[in-house]
Order: sequence, then structure tokens, then C-alpha cells
Amino acid sequence: MSFWKKLFGGGGDSGSAPAPTAHGEAVEHKGFTIQPAPYKEGSEYQTCAIISKEIGGEVKEHRMIRADRFPSVDLACEQALRKARQTIDEQGEAIFR
Repeated sequence: MSFWKKLFGGGGDSGSAPAPTAHGEAVEHKGFTIQPAPYKEGSEYQTCAIISKEIGGEVKEHRMIRADRFPSVDLACEQALRKARQTIDEQGEAIFR
């Protein structure tokens, strides 16, 4: 795809991020479960994680995507865990609203 099509949204791409794929082990943080889920974006990996928690008998999920990109999936996973913990610390259950 040409530079101009990418810049102005041409080429029929819907603009949505690809479905994340779980990588590594899920971790617990303050009652939440964090599953790193970076996805390939060009030659790099986009930071993404699925944050979940059971509330009132129902499992709630939040897909957290950040602009950070890394050359390896391991680095992207580390960053996803760090950012997810920070999000939980700052917002708590409000992330599900």
C-alpha cells in the first residue's frame, strides 16, 4: 500500500486493530486478571492486554491497547503487563464502564 493511502485511510482497511492473541502467562493484580495479547503491526508488536474480573457473577473484560510498539513479542508483553497494572491502579473497576 502506498504512503498516501496509508496516510489518508485508503485501501479498504477498516482501521480496527487485529484480534489480539494471548501470549505468555496471565497474571493476577488486585483481583484482576491480566492476559498480555500484543499483536503484530508491520515488523513490530503493538502493546495490548485483556484485563478481566468477575463482578457479580459475570466476567467483565477490557481490551487495553497502547501506541507503544516493540521489536519483540516478549518486550511488548512486559510493557502490556506494566501498563495494565497502572491502568488498574488508576481506574479500578471503572475500566469496565
